[in-house]
Formats: sequence, C-alpha cells, structure tokens
Amino acid sequence: MKILVWGINYAPEATGIGPCNTALCEHLRAAGHEVEMVTTFSYYPAWQKRAEDRGVLWRSETVNGVLVHRCWHYVPSRVRWWRRIIHEATFVLTSLPRVLSRPRPEVLVTISPPLLLGPASWLVSVLRATRYVFHVQDLQPDAAVGVGLLRDDAFTRSLYAVEAFAYRHAWRVSGISRGMLTAFSTKGVPPERQLYFPNGIRLEEPPGRGAFRARQGIAEDDFLAVYSGNIGVKQGVQLLVRAARLVCDRRIRIVICGDGAQRYLIEAEAAGLENVRLLPLLPDAEYREMLADCDIAVIPQLAGSGRAFFPSKLLNPLAFGRAILSVADADSELARVVAEGGFGCNVPPGEPASLAETLDRLAADAGQLVAWGKAGRTWVAQFEQNRVLEEFSENLRARAF
Repeated sequence: MKILVWGINYAPEATGIGPCNTALCEHLRAAGHEVEMVTTFSYYPAWQKRAEDRGVLWRSETVNGVLVHRCWHYVPSRVRWWRRIIHEATFVLTSLPRVLSRPRPEVLVTISPPLLLGPASWLVSVLRATRYVFHVQDLQPDAAVGVGLLRDDAFTRSLYAVEAFAYRHAWRVSGISRGMLTAFSTKGVPPERQLYFPNGIRLEEPPGRGAFRARQGIAEDDFLAVYSGNIGVKQGVQLLVRAARLVCDRRIRIVICGDGAQRYLIEAEAAGLENVRLLPLLPDAEYREMLADCDIAVIPQLAGSGRAFFPSKLLNPLAFGRAILSVADADSELARVVAEGGFGCNVPPGEPASLAETLDRLAADAGQLVAWGKAGRTWVAQFEQNRVLEEFSENLRARAF
C-alpha cells in the first residue's frame, strides 16, 4: 500500500512521540509498503531547532529508507498555551501543501497532537479521495483542562469541537492505551472504528552494571532513583526535587535526566541539593547504562493530567527489569497499570512528604525492588515493538478495502 504518515515529530528526536513515528515508518517500509513521512525539523524536547535547520522552509531527505519531507514551523523559546497553538498551527499550514503535493496515498496515518491535523486530514481525504487513521498519542483538551492550563470556556469548547470533528470523519481512531479507547467511546467513537495501537519497546539484554555510577561518582550502595524524559508542565518533576529535600536516608540519590519547557524551574528548585543531579538527555548507550544502574524509575504526572494518559517512558525501565514509582492520580491509567502489573507502587501528586517517605522505605527493601523488577519484565513483553507494529500493519491491510 501507499501510506503517508503525517506528524510533527520524527528522528533524530530521541524522546517522546518522535521515536514512535520513526519506528512506525521504518516498520511499514520493511513490511513492503511505500511509505513517506511529512513532518517538521527536530526541536523536541529542548524546544529549539538544530543550527543547520533554522530558517529552512522545506527539505526532503531519505532516513533509513523512508522519504521524509520536513516543513518549517514556529518553535517558541518559552512554551505558553497560546504559543503552543501557534506552534502547531504553523506546522499544519506549512505541511498541508506538502501532503497535497505527494502521490495519493491509500491510507493517511495522522499523528495527534497536533489536534488541528484532524480537520486538515479530513480536507486531504476529501480532495484526494482517500481515508485517514487518526492516531492519538495525547488527549490534548482533556489534559490541558485537567492541569488547569485551560478553563471551561468558549475556546476550550471549540477545541473539543475540533476533536469531535476529527474523530467523526476518521476511517479509524487509534489510541495508545485501553483507557484512551474508553475515552473514545465516551466521545462517540463506535468500537468498530477504534484501534488499540500502543507504543512499543525493543526488548534487549541490558548492559552490565556500574558504568553510569562510576561516571557520575555514585556509590554502588547508594539508592539511585531516576527520571528521564521531557521536563514540562504535565510531568510535575518539581515534586521529585521537593521530596529530595525531605528524605531521611542519606544514601538516596536522584537523577533527573532530560530537557523541556520547565527545566529552568527544576534547576532553580534543585540548586544547592547534593542528592539531586540534573543531566541533559543522554545518548542511547549512556541512557541504557543509567537504567542498568538505577534502583527505581520515577514516572511523575501532574494532578489532573488525564486518566487516559499513558507515558511511553514507563516501558524502557520495565524492559530493564527496574521497579517503578509512579506519581499519579489514583484513577489514572498509569496508577492502574502499575497496580495491575505488580511492578511498583503509586503515590499521589502534590505530596512531597509522601514521596519522600516512600523513597526512604524502598531504599531499605531491596527484595521488594527485585520482585517488582521481575514482574515488570514479564508484563512489558506485550509491548514488544515488532509485535505491536505488525499488529497495526495487519489492521491496515485487513481493513484497507
């Protein structure tokens, strides 16, 4: 089949949605499909384009056999909700002509966010007599309202109207979690038009222990808790720094590894704390060494960030057999899977004392951490990347006509 994938994130972005889009395109190509990607220039999670990409309007290149068309878009240096809307809108405006100029695809796979790609995909489907799959990585309006970025006003209702329009006209609507499929049902998407398409993970043997600790000067008997990924509003990483001030066990070390719109706040919050270390996003080999050396991975979410939100950063630590400490609402998808999978525990957002107490307790319970790690390694097998991508590819084939 001729398949065109349309989304704002792609390689060389190493975190977030970019690696998922890249894996999808490369898998579809390897499966024999004709695949093209329309995207933008790498900017995430630093919210800054690379020097060689600044000021460039369009570029086409072949990346691992996939023809990739990149389009200019506005990237704000400080992310605010209204700037993010402009950021996403400029991508839709510059990439739409590019999509329309490509050979007619049999299927258009649109990755949301941006939410505005929904109406744009409908327009393409009408003008090119094709159909689109609307793949949802994040329920944007729900999350923005939940964390207080948006109020229940006319503007927010207009976003929900855009969302409903995108779902109503899509050939299929896919989501990354079971909770998201439930949300689709409440939003009027019938089950026969829904697809479960979770993010995948490559299951590989972890490297040997010790390299990361040696490089960072962290003792072997220190208790190492790590967070790696985007540092934005929804992640609520500040709570981890505040908990570091309250822990009693002096062996506890916390590494926050990443970049994003809120990093400058974390740097200010962590100033003077000897048990907190901030690192940039690491190259893949060093990231793997960090996971091999850590005792627990912390996956935080801000209160109200969405019951259906399922962070893909959960999967890598589980693949390395690491226990999980989640910080999420009790009714969230994250808290639910941590409990059902039996690979960690959850503490509520906004309670640094509770998080500190949990870190102290776990630092003294190595046996529990080992048991959770083994359970997580078993649970995460369902997200093996080739299995997930092949199932999605089969869904496209089976339902293509």
